[in-house]
Amino acid sequence: MKLLVQPVVMAGGSGTRLWPLSRAGFPKQFLVLSGTTSLFQQAVSRLAGLATPDQEALPPLVVGNEEHRFMVLDQLRDARVEPGAVLLEPAGRNTAPAMMLAALQALQAARAAHGPDADPVLAVTAADQTIADEAAFTAAMRRAVEQAAGGAIVILGITPDRPETGYGYIRAAGATPWQTVAQFVEKPDLVTAQRYLAQGGYYWNASIFVLRASAWVAALQRFRPDIAASCEAAWAARSTDSVFVRPGRAEFMAVPAESIDYAVMEKCPGVLDIRMQELDAGWNDLGAWEAVWQVAPKDAHGNAAAGDVIIKDSQNTLVHATSRLVGAVGLDDVVVVETPDAVLVASREKSQDVKKIVAQLGAEQRGEQALHRKVHRPWGWYDSIDAGARFQVKRIMVKPGASLSLQMHHHRAEHWVVVSGTAEVTNGDKIVMLTENQSTYIPLGQVHRLANPGKVPLEIIEVQSGSYLGEDDIVRFEDTYGRVPK
Repeated sequence: MKLLVQPVVMAGGSGTRLWPLSRAGFPKQFLVLSGTTSLFQQAVSRLAGLATPDQEALPPLVVGNEEHRFMVLDQLRDARVEPGAVLLEPAGRNTAPAMMLAALQALQAARAAHGPDADPVLAVTAADQTIADEAAFTAAMRRAVEQAAGGAIVILGITPDRPETGYGYIRAAGATPWQTVAQFVEKPDLVTAQRYLAQGGYYWNASIFVLRASAWVAALQRFRPDIAASCEAAWAARSTDSVFVRPGRAEFMAVPAESIDYAVMEKCPGVLDIRMQELDAGWNDLGAWEAVWQVAPKDAHGNAAAGDVIIKDSQNTLVHATSRLVGAVGLDDVVVVETPDAVLVASREKSQDVKKIVAQLGAEQRGEQALHRKVHRPWGWYDSIDAGARFQVKRIMVKPGASLSLQMHHHRAEHWVVVSGTAEVTNGDKIVMLTENQSTYIPLGQVHRLANPGKVPLEIIEVQSGSYLGEDDIVRFEDTYGRVPK
C-alpha cells in the first residue's frame, strides 16, 4: 500500500504585524502579497506536490478560525481544491491544539478508508509563508516524509543569510540529508543572532513539521497531557456540517493555549528521535513589513512598490497602495502602506512593532483593528463608501445564486438602487424583481431579503438612514450560511 501523506495547512493566524492590510477579519494568509494567489492558496498548492508513485497525498486538512470559514472555502474553490475537512476553532488556542485536531481527524479519516492500522504522515505548514523555489521545497519535504515514515519527528530549518531577530532558531548537528536537533532556541537579540550566523550550525525555525499522526498524539500526551486530554474531549464532542468539523465549543474553550514548539518540540532533543531537514528554497514567513520588502521586486535603489505609487529620491523603501495614488520623496528605509481607511508609516527596522498599534486599536475597540472598509461575507461583500450622523452609504455585491439572510432592523430603514445584475427582493409579504436603475425602499422594522437569482454578480447601492446604523442591528430569521442563533 502507498504511504499516506496528509497535508495540513494551519490558517488560524491573525497577522497583526501586517496591519493595515492584514486585519482580524481578513488576515494575511488570505491576502495576495506575492504572485497572483493568496498565501493560503500557495500553501495548499505546494503540499499537493508531495504525491509520488509511492506516496498518496490526501486531500488537505485546513485548521482555521470559525469566523474565516467561508473565506477558506471560497479560496479553495477558486484554487479548484476539494479539502478533506476544514477544522474550525471557536477561538485561537495556538498551534499545538490545532495540530492535535488535525492528527485526530487524519487518523479517523485514514482508518475509515484504509483500515484500523492506517497512520498517515502529517505534512504541516503555516498558511502565511512564501517559497521562491517550489521544486526545492518539494524535494526537501519528500526527504522529510521518508524520515517521518520511519518514526522520526522532522522539522525544516532554513540556513540564515542575515542576523534575524524575528525568528526562533534550531541548533543542529550531523550530515546531510538530515541532521539531529540538539536544541531549540528563542528569538535572539541582535548580538546573539550575529554570533549564531558567524558560528554556523544554527538554522531558522520554519515551523514546518513532518511526522506520523500517531507520533504527534503520543508526544503531546507525553509532554502536555493536559492539552492532549482537553483536545480529545473537544474532539469527542465534535459536530460535522459538510466539510466543516467543529470541536465541542465549551470543551475547546477549556484547552490551554500553547505553541507546537513550547508544548513538544523544545522537549524532544535527547528524548525522542527529532531531526532537521535543511530547506534552501527562498523561504520567508512574511511576519512583518520588513519581510515583505525582503521578497519584493526592487528598483535600482532598493525601493519596492505595489499599486499606484511614485517614488523619488528614496532608498530601500516599501510603498504599498491599495486605493489611490501614493507619492514618496526623500525616504530611506521606510514602510508606507495605504488602505481606504488607514495609513501606516514606519521605519523598516521597527516594522515588528506594528502589533503595538493593533493592540491599541483593540483596546480602544476601534473597527480598523478587525475589518477593512470593504468587508467580505459568504454571499459577497460590502464597501462602506460614506457615512454621517444618521446615514450610511454602502456598495454591495452579491454572488450569482447567493442571498443575504431574511432579516429586519430595529433602528434603520434602507433604500436599494440596482447598479448591475438582477435583484430578487423580499420586502414584507412581497417578492419583486429589480434590474439596472430600478430601486426599492425597506421601511424600518420590515422583514426583508436580497438575493441574486442571475448568473452574473449583482451590485447595488444601499442608503441606510436611522438613529443607529451598527452591524449588530440585524435580526436574522433564515440564513443559508448558518448564522441564525439556535
